[in-house]
Amino acid sequence: MAQAQVEAALAGRIELGPERTVNRLGFGGMRITGPGIWGEPRDPDEARRVLRRALELGVEFIDTAHAYGPEVSERLIGEALHPYPDELLVATKSGLQRSGPSAWYPDGRPETIRYDCERSLTLLRRERIDLLQLHRVDPRVPIEESLGAMAALRVEGKVDMVGVSNVSVEQLGRARAITDIVSVQNRYSLGDRESEDVLAICERDGIAFLPWHPLGAGSLTQAPGLDHVAAAHGATAAQVAIAWLLQRSPAMLPIPGTSSVAHLEENVASAGLKLSNVEFGRLGEQR
Repeated sequence: MAQAQVEAALAGRIELGPERTVNRLGFGGMRITGPGIWGEPRDPDEARRVLRRALELGVEFIDTAHAYGPEVSERLIGEALHPYPDELLVATKSGLQRSGPSAWYPDGRPETIRYDCERSLTLLRRERIDLLQLHRVDPRVPIEESLGAMAALRVEGKVDMVGVSNVSVEQLGRARAITDIVSVQNRYSLGDRESEDVLAICERDGIAFLPWHPLGAGSLTQAPGLDHVAAAHGATAAQVAIAWLLQRSPAMLPIPGTSSVAHLEENVASAGLKLSNVEFGRLGEQR
């Protein structure tokens, strides 16, 4: 595709809170770490190139988490992109801890939220976190306590906005009773739509919905019909899957991630891919 088509701005704009808007195709920083989302990436220089190239392509929203590495993704973002351009919004998360490669466990204690935030500020080289998200609800800690810690960090000026991840409708309602919620990050893709009820609330109330696992770790590209639509557009199946998400809802803010500049460019090119109503509908019939 020509350079003019490889721009995140073609996806349109989305609001995050009352004062911030970003291009509606972002970047997820999970894959710029080592295998199992653990430790250093195999090619740290390429990871930094990916981050810088994302900005060149018009990406204005980067999502990461303290648990990615842990700390590796945040540190690389700080190294590659500081000082940050005014239009860039960097989101991070707290609420999951690590015990090894591919091993995750929830920890939503207020003291953990506060500690992670302080470390994130240092690693990202920020004076304030643009968007701090609760990574996962800890079944041992009431969500009110976890979100209460984030609300306190907002009052202190260390966090600008708050979001949640991996929540049900009921949990989202409880979170919104504690503080303003500008984003929800739940698993969602063309082949995995268990969060339709949460998405509906986001659409109704102007909350950005960040679908994680938007390509089903590659398995989605085997879905019937994707190859046919991709061939018709001269695109890849993955690009069609991202384009479908963009057309599914104006609340949708996809954040596909990668550790490769070439793959990044392919993902961002999805912003310029427009499916016909027939294509969109037929793909949407798959589950």
